[in-house]
Order: sequence, then structure tokens, then C-alpha cells
Amino acid sequence: MTSLARLRFYATQPHTCSYLPGEQATTLFLDPSQPMDVQVYAELSEMGFRRSGDHLYRPHCQRCTACIPARIPAEGIRLNRQQRRILKRNADLTVTSVRPSFSEEYYALYADYIEQRHADGDMYPPSRDQFQTFLVRDLPFCRFYEFRLEGRLLALAVTDVLPNGLSAVYTFYDPHEEQRSLGRFAILWQVGEAARLGLNAIYLGYWIKNCRKMNYKTEYRPIELLVNQRWITLS
Repeated sequence: MTSLARLRFYATQPHTCSYLPGEQATTLFLDPSQPMDVQVYAELSEMGFRRSGDHLYRPHCQRCTACIPARIPAEGIRLNRQQRRILKRNADLTVTSVRPSFSEEYYALYADYIEQRHADGDMYPPSRDQFQTFLVRDLPFCRFYEFRLEGRLLALAVTDVLPNGLSAVYTFYDPHEEQRSLGRFAILWQVGEAARLGLNAIYLGYWIKNCRKMNYKTEYRPIELLVNQRWITLS
């Protein structure tokens, strides 16, 4: 295990929260001069850190603890009726793991997704620079999982393969294929992939009880939440 005591962290000034209206947020970042070491990343993921571009971060708000890290154990997931239907509905898709890269095909899907599903968020409007800085990073542990139907790209999951699990960095998909529930399918597929690789869990990022867009994360059971620096299981 790596000693984390030698690492340096920096906190941002308070800024507008992206998730809860009227709230101010502070973010803690690992020193960006620290090389992106996969073992350090894995250990920090156990403490609730996430990756965005070249940075590892976690919320560090003084008065709010609404952002709760969440992960799904790779083994023992109990599928509900809706999830079984989603798996059946998408059984015709093929999934391929590729190295991160920029392509107009990827960007067109990303831009359509942001414009249709997140026009009210801080990632709107999309741009090629934003896409590259956020998602297209030349990191040895990062994978692009392509979900295709007869060659047509329907979804792309940006995922980090860590020693302790898969970290689901971001998934975007064709917003016109709502009947497929592609976002939920991508999570279910990654849970299966983590199990196939012999990894412990898939890290989903943060769950916020009062944020409607986060509700889907607790549909997966069992799920583990990091509360008071301990992972607790909701079954």
C-alpha cells in the first residue's frame, strides 16, 4: 500500500454547487504535479476521490455532506425486473474496449447527448476542447467501452480500470434511443465486466439524496455508500 501522508492536496475557493441550487461547494484536489499513479488513484478511490481529466478530486464542503461516494460490489448484484428487461433489450449490442482517442464520431454523440440531456448543466454548450480535456486523456488505465448496434455507436463509457475496481468516469449515449435505457445498461455491463476481471466493485461517483438526477444510483442493490469514512452496505 502506498503512503498517502506524503501527498499534497489543495482546496478551491467556494463556488456555485453544480447539483444543489443555492449551495456553495469546495473541492479538494490532489496536487496536479503528482504523477497519475494507478495505485495512488485506487487508494484515493477508497476515500471517495474521483477523476476528471488529469485531476483527482473529492468534495470538501464545510457545511454540507450531501455528496456521498457510491459503489456497486461486482459480485452478488440482485437484478430487479426493470434491470432484467434492460439487459434483454440490449442483448443485440456489441461492446469493444479501445484506448482513449478523439474522433468526430465520439464527439458528435457526446455533443448530441449534452445538448439533449444536459442543456441546463455546466457542461453546456459542448465543445471539442471540453470533450478532449474532460475525457480524452492518455492514461494507461483508462478505457473507452464502445456500445454498438451493427456498427453504429450508441453509447460510450469512459472507464478507469483500477486494481480495486472499475471507476465509471462518464457515460454518454444516443439520447434518441430512450427505450434502451443505455445509461443503466452501461452500468450493468460494467458490473459484469468488473466481475469478469476479478475486481471488487464499480465506483459510480457521488450520490446526492436531494438531487433527482442521482436517484438511479440507488436502484442497484446491494450498493455501498461511504459514510463517515466507512463503506456501508444498503441491501
